[in-house]
Amino acid sequence: QVQVVESGGGLVQAGGSLRLSCLASGNIFSINDMGWYRQAPGKQRELVAGITSGGSANYASSVSGRFIISRDNAKKMVYLQMNSLKPEDTAVYFCNAELRTARWGALRSYWGQGTQVTVSS
Repeated sequence: QVQVVESGGGLVQAGGSLRLSCLASGNIFSINDMGWYRQAPGKQRELVAGITSGGSANYASSVSGRFIISRDNAKKMVYLQMNSLKPEDTAVYFCNAELRTARWGALRSYWGQGTQVTVSS
């Protein structure tokens, strides 16, 4: 069984910072890409930032230059440092991990339950 759990959300004023953390645990053989997505009320879930197992990162244009994604492969964790936050960053943030539970197993996508980030103006 695999669990993906986010932490670090909360309420912050515009211009402030927050750091999200995500831990993947359980029966994991290997993790490929990890990423952060967000979903605002009435909107579709969108990719915020992704990172490969080798550390290559990509960002949505709306957060590029303000957010930084990083990961610790040994700890099976991924982080999202969010700076210069704006009210439009308000959303539920979800962690995603693409992983295998066995050497020859299928690559599958696992999601966390989400953490709320609210940016007040």
